[in-house]
Amino acid sequence: MDKKRPLILVTNDDGHAAKGLCKLVTLMRTLGDVVLISTDEVMSAKSHSCSIHNRIYAKLVREELGFKEFRCNGTPVDCVKLAYQKLCDRWPDLVVSGINHGVNAATTVVYSGTIAAVVEACMNGLTAIGYSLFSLDPDADFDHLDTAILGITQKVLAEGLPKGVCLNVNFPKRCDEPMKGIKVCRQAACRWVEYFKEFYDENGECYYNLDGTFESDDILPDTDLWALHNNYVSVVPTCFDWTAHRCIEPMKDYELLSVKP
Repeated sequence: MDKKRPLILVTNDDGHAAKGLCKLVTLMRTLGDVVLISTDEVMSAKSHSCSIHNRIYAKLVREELGFKEFRCNGTPVDCVKLAYQKLCDRWPDLVVSGINHGVNAATTVVYSGTIAAVVEACMNGLTAIGYSLFSLDPDADFDHLDTAILGITQKVLAEGLPKGVCLNVNFPKRCDEPMKGIKVCRQAACRWVEYFKEFYDENGECYYNLDGTFESDDILPDTDLWALHNNYVSVVPTCFDWTAHRCIEPMKDYELLSVKP
């Protein structure tokens, strides 16, 4: 690895063969040296899970000038932890995750392995960006994203991000019109309405599959969903501090409650 070039750590949650991952690696290799650590299998909706009792393996499957590729049997968060601690020869200048097949806007981000990898990096002082496409098609077209991804990545490499902040970037799927631009916005307050489907296996045992629909009732012009539905790239500054800061002062009267038996 050339220490004069930025070192970019790339990961994802769609597995090593995902088309979006291949596109992201290709783009990042134009900007710096790349260490790729991908999940062996699809790890969608793994959120911030990590392996505590299971053995984690990382196999080097490809190495050439300015590039190393590892495959890992762990989660996306495992991949990031292992890569920057053990597999990179120096501290990465940037961590990028994706390009995810499927949107990570609104509250879907809570479940996302793609964004969990980014948050994990951010928690440990690494600059990080997650990229996702509003399409679940495994053969989705990613070619309309090159300019935006390179532009955002280069800006972050040059200027950094505020401490404790990472970026959640989502792209509309390709349509007849070019994307209109980039919107820096907030995460929409929408939710999944979930239900379980009941089935019986060959032994007569009952089992359940989770299904649901997405309710998007917060599509105001300052939200990521509005941006995506109107053919903009959405950029949401994201942090790992889950404190509801606005509630601290109004709830101060809790401190007056007795704790004595």
